[in-house]
Amino acid sequence: MKANNGLITLIIFILIVSGCTAGSGREIKDRTGRTVIIKNEINRIVSTAPSNTEIITDLGLAHKLIAVDRHSANIEDIPANLPLLDFFYPDAEVIISLEPDIIIASGHNPTGSGEDPFRLLRETGIPVVYISMSKSINDIYTDIEFIAELLHAEDEGKKLISTMKAQIAEITQRTADTENKRSVYFEISAAPLMMTFGKDSFINDMICIINARNIFENENWLVSPGAETIINRNPDVILTNVDYIDDPVNEIKQRIGFEHINAVINNRIFLIDNDSSSRPSARVVKALQQMAMAVYPGFDAPAPLLINTD
Repeated sequence: MKANNGLITLIIFILIVSGCTAGSGREIKDRTGRTVIIKNEINRIVSTAPSNTEIITDLGLAHKLIAVDRHSANIEDIPANLPLLDFFYPDAEVIISLEPDIIIASGHNPTGSGEDPFRLLRETGIPVVYISMSKSINDIYTDIEFIAELLHAEDEGKKLISTMKAQIAEITQRTADTENKRSVYFEISAAPLMMTFGKDSFINDMICIINARNIFENENWLVSPGAETIINRNPDVILTNVDYIDDPVNEIKQRIGFEHINAVINNRIFLIDNDSSSRPSARVVKALQQMAMAVYPGFDAPAPLLINTD
């Protein structure tokens, strides 16, 4: 925690003495299975992950956000000039001063050591619910449903899920009859530390939805393949959402040995929007359309997005 420990201790003491931690509410289980007592009415929300911020926004509840993590800053429709929190080390003093009704956190927030950055805040009586790391499209539906129920927006949640399913069904239908199912390597980290996803990931689900085959479909979740393995598996198409180097497509083309890969030979390397392909929210639809267009050239006129992701 960045906050001064002495100050935090004093704040905790004041809150406990004043009875701020007391009060009626409702008992829920968050997405990690932990029991949390939350207020019946939630009007002041801190969101600590962009995927959660997107879901809250798509439910029409952005006006209830009082602080978000820095990665959420580019999400349209959130209130202007919100305090921006560090993803791993959120400032406890700032959060307490905002008097949130709830903190909606992510399974990614704890540091590599497993330390819970919100432990002290929970001890002050601020409810913290965690959305665990989504590993499938179905997990995303459940995340939306959970947040909608949490915030008394059940109808909006059902509409959002229905809209997302309809758009995915359309993409599935339009790629289902494609002959010559393409093999795909989806890169999320560039050389020399190349990374991708295997099974039990929503990226793998997305590749399946567009009727393609993930060359690492039999590997578990997060994969760190060597160059030789990628070359030997010879993908027809390479997709990358790497956005921290200037030209990720050209970088892939220039790798030693990659000139033997079909995707490089046929110039089938494409950049996919990082936000929509890495954040488990309804906005994965945008990445799905880009992926379908990249993998199958005939998929060149997608229907308008039903979910507003611009």
